[in-house]
Amino acid sequence: MPSTEILKEADRIMTICNACRYCEGYCAVFPAMSLRRGFVEADLTYLANLCHNCQSCYHACQYAPPHEFNVNVPRIFSELRVETYQDYAWPGPLAALFKANGLFVSLAIAFGLALVLLLTFAWQDASVIFATHSGEGAFYQVIPYEAMVWPFGLIFLFVIAAITIGVRRYWADTGGAGKEPLTRAAFYRGLRDALTLENLSGGGGGCNYPADKFSFARRWFHHLTFYGFLLCFSATSVATIYDHGLGWIAPYPLVSAPVILGTLGGIGLLAGPAGLLWLKMQADPRPQYRDILGMDVAFLILLFVTSLTGLLLMGLRETAAMGVLLAIHLGFVLALFLTLPYGKFVHGFYRLAALIQHATEQGRKTHP
Repeated sequence: MPSTEILKEADRIMTICNACRYCEGYCAVFPAMSLRRGFVEADLTYLANLCHNCQSCYHACQYAPPHEFNVNVPRIFSELRVETYQDYAWPGPLAALFKANGLFVSLAIAFGLALVLLLTFAWQDASVIFATHSGEGAFYQVIPYEAMVWPFGLIFLFVIAAITIGVRRYWADTGGAGKEPLTRAAFYRGLRDALTLENLSGGGGGCNYPADKFSFARRWFHHLTFYGFLLCFSATSVATIYDHGLGWIAPYPLVSAPVILGTLGGIGLLAGPAGLLWLKMQADPRPQYRDILGMDVAFLILLFVTSLTGLLLMGLRETAAMGVLLAIHLGFVLALFLTLPYGKFVHGFYRLAALIQHATEQGRKTHP
């Protein structure tokens, strides 16, 4: 569970905010806060995951540092979110990976690259790896189908299980599953707010991020990152249908659905993470919890490099560089998969759950 000190500080700050309510129109946190007269651990965990860290409340607050009240909502909620990720991580012994996430990602990259490269060179003769391959099944001439699909498939299933168990624990502990049944309207409202990043509008003018000037930059870079990831996932899903359902073997033509979706997604995963990194390097350090900077940066760099190696592989797939590029790309993909349940990626699922819970509360408030 979160440390007593973090919970006490979050309770103190929310009590002050609940008396002031100046920021009530900025995001979903403050309307949700106003429905409560006190703040137990479940409430604070819910509000922390409802926060999108836009920092507008910090720059508008008359009680922010150096005021003696020292109200710093973005920072305390960032600390609490990290505690949430650790508490609900599955299996439990791996929760410690959140504390040293930057190191974990680095080790995962090294392990993923080493494993895939080692298996590739152990499985195939160098003359095959460095040869030029083209046409149907070219990728499998370098790395056999079974060696490519089965390890990644099993890791993917583990990732889905780990994230699902964590979110279910969060949902049960914060009251999302107990007060009343989830309605279809609340689910779609929460999903819409997540997909549009409504709460990064800062009340209409954008976030105060990276500094006190209003800007929509963070919202757009988040969109590029999320939808880029979604397009890449869609490309993989379509390719799976092509392969297993229709018997069409990769690589596919440049005008095929998997290639078009993957290229568009790859561009999004270059521009989005690069933009978020640029903003993060300029961000005002006062409302930030600097201890998670390594987690944020490591995840963004991993997304960027995975996308870059994928696009290079696409462009050079009919050259002698294809074999090595394929192994390197798969190594980064493996590292990305390994880190998904124990890094910044999971915040999207907890935030979606919080937004759905918020939509449920607002529906109950509107229709008592």
